[in-house]
Amino acid sequence: MQTALIILAAYLLGSVSFAIVVSRVLALPDPRSYGSKNPGATNVLRSGSRAAAVLTLIGDAAKGWLAVWLASRVAGTPGAAGLAAPLAGLAAFAGHLFPVFHRFRGGKGVATAAGVLLGFDPWLGLATIATWVVFVLFFRISSLAALAAALFAPAYAWWLFGLRPLLGVVSAIALLLVWRHRANIGRLVGGTEPRIR
Repeated sequence: MQTALIILAAYLLGSVSFAIVVSRVLALPDPRSYGSKNPGATNVLRSGSRAAAVLTLIGDAAKGWLAVWLASRVAGTPGAAGLAAPLAGLAAFAGHLFPVFHRFRGGKGVATAAGVLLGFDPWLGLATIATWVVFVLFFRISSLAALAAALFAPAYAWWLFGLRPLLGVVSAIALLLVWRHRANIGRLVGGTEPRIR
């Protein structure tokens, strides 16, 4: 019963879209109405407000981290141990992708996934974020960097923790992240994916 309540609370926390909240507070257009129509930090940046994009990035990452941290405290186990924290991280990520507060139309989950991985273990999160940064610096394509980070994350989890339940959760997050980027993959293959300026 406790685990079910933790998962539900994490999902509801993940369902808070900071792209939409920040845009409303700062009187900016709804991020679902322009650019990629994706409620995430990269699309919010297209509004011309760097502050809004940074706040969105921090908020979406923080909710992922907070869901794992709260689950760890309630269950009494570290983020990478047991089942409560990993399942809470997956639930928060799913909440971001399919938010109940926004008609299940969510973002792609890159920032939230980073926050979740940091909650599981700082080294796991930092290694994945470093992978994203390296790909952005070399290729200047956010979606390519996100896909690379998603593919490397399960390898980092396996290297750090072996065949624990955490590896299955990280792999599920990675697969969902890749699936959410399927349109980007098509543009990458076609050479039409926009670069970061």
